[in-house]
Amino acid sequence: MTDGCAVSVVLPAYDEEATIAATVERTLAALAEFLPPEAFEVLVAEDGCTDRTPEIARRLAAADSRVRHVHSDERLGRGGALDRAFGAADGDVLVYFDTDLATDLQHLEALVERVRSGDADVATGSRWHRDADVDRPARRGVPSLAYNWLVRLFLRSSLRDHQCGFKAVSREAFEALRDEVADDHWFWDTELLVRAQRRGFRVEEFPVEWTPKGDSKVDLVRDVFGMGSQILRTWYQLSVSPRVTRRRSVVAGVLFAVVALALMTVYIDPDAALGALASAEPVPVAAAVLVYALSWPVRGARYRDILAAMGHRDAVPFLTATVFVSQTGNLVFPARLGDGVRAYVMKVRRGVAYPTAFASLAAERLFDLLTLVALAASVLVVLVATGEGAAVASALSGRVPGVNAAAVRTAVRVAAGVGAVALVSLAALAASARSDGSLPRQALGRLSADAYADRVADAVERFAGDLQTVAGSPRGFARVGGGSLLVWSLDVATAALVLGAFPGLDLSLPLLAAVCFFAVSVGNLAKVLPLSPGGVGLYEAAFTAFVVLLTPAGAVPPAVAFAASVLDHAVKNAVTVVGGAGSMLALNVSLSTAVEEGGSSTPPAPAEE
Repeated sequence: MTDGCAVSVVLPAYDEEATIAATVERTLAALAEFLPPEAFEVLVAEDGCTDRTPEIARRLAAADSRVRHVHSDERLGRGGALDRAFGAADGDVLVYFDTDLATDLQHLEALVERVRSGDADVATGSRWHRDADVDRPARRGVPSLAYNWLVRLFLRSSLRDHQCGFKAVSREAFEALRDEVADDHWFWDTELLVRAQRRGFRVEEFPVEWTPKGDSKVDLVRDVFGMGSQILRTWYQLSVSPRVTRRRSVVAGVLFAVVALALMTVYIDPDAALGALASAEPVPVAAAVLVYALSWPVRGARYRDILAAMGHRDAVPFLTATVFVSQTGNLVFPARLGDGVRAYVMKVRRGVAYPTAFASLAAERLFDLLTLVALAASVLVVLVATGEGAAVASALSGRVPGVNAAAVRTAVRVAAGVGAVALVSLAALAASARSDGSLPRQALGRLSADAYADRVADAVERFAGDLQTVAGSPRGFARVGGGSLLVWSLDVATAALVLGAFPGLDLSLPLLAAVCFFAVSVGNLAKVLPLSPGGVGLYEAAFTAFVVLLTPAGAVPPAVAFAASVLDHAVKNAVTVVGGAGSMLALNVSLSTAVEEGGSSTPPAPAEE
């Protein structure tokens, strides 16, 4: 290619052996109508093809110096292929359009000149412009309208059509935006347009003549799972993450605490609860703090066993610190984003791939739920066998004086549902392990014919395979299950010590242990789905109901049981926050940075032939 190339046109190609030669020929002819030969180049971004496309692209490049072949042995996705081809291109104006030429090439000069003249930094064809000439069947138009509406709603874009495969961007704008665009498949160009607008680049949309080629339909995996999740991810990065500062996190934490205290008044008399809290003896509370602190090295050891089953070995102190950091993140960020912090730490510090890191977290959560279900079921059987069936039935129904019955019933239903999901998940893992084929790939194949489904299936298979190595091995299951049992036994012991800190309670040690095992198990299962802020009210209601009704009449007043549940949470959160702060200092980890960077990836360097 002669120096001074002004325009580079990239043709993303995956298995296009039937059309790529004609598309390249028509593209060269269209460019030659308004540019001198030395001013443009055409790059075939061949993306891990399985047909003769690479061979044809090599032949075309050898026959014409204006044609270049950018090869990839593996699928990068449309966005990944475009990114690496744009990076390898020589032009000041970078153009791409779909190889089916659905958009009429009569618009190519207008597209190029909008950017080349400096009137726009990014230009895109629009099929939804009022002056566009489009022959679009409803099965394609309705999903497109819905998608573009969601992008405008969540990402505050001013454009009407984000997915038209007919775009141009200046070299300057592309280099400025390249590292910010995280998607590497179908959402890549939408994200480029959205981020360009946010950065203040001039983005121009103009009408085109467009005729659909081939038989297209809504793809559930690509369009719903893939594109929908990318809209939410970009919304979080652009609209939420910049506002999550340390000061705002502290303020939000205080506000959540205020809301929690306000909600508590719905379930119990606040004067009685405060009076009960003031009566708690400090020595048992201090012992509860110590016992709960001892549970953290056990959590680190359990995480070591999970990772060891997946082929990764590490020291307990480091893993304990990562668990501390992630659990602290879960107290600060919504939707358990703290788990993403742990995946980020394991990826950056130990090179553990994200699917494996998240599988290790899923295994930990699965064993937590299974252990809680097993503890609750075991204690329930014992209580019923010892004649406490009526009391259990009353507690499950929510008929507890001084406690909101609806909250108790909700907690019990959520706990039962979560427990059932855990058991079904374990059964599904076992069935998948015994299957000759790939159940995730088969299921996704029924929903999607798009290449995106293969990418999702690869990640799901790796994720499920790592889970199976932990849950499917008798030795691994026993080690991790034993660790989970010890973790939750210490959690229950903490609650028992807190409850025992309130004077005047005449409870035998076996009864105290049984009641706390059942109350803590059901209460923590209820917290998995935060139907109120932070699960406030569900854990407390369940804990209070079971403690009051499963102990002798009048032995534990509702106000004392509720105060114990509040103090139990306070002890555990305080230990978590202190340990998390120390671990973040030791590991030099920023929660906000870890959450934001937890899903980033960088495409490999291009190979040109």
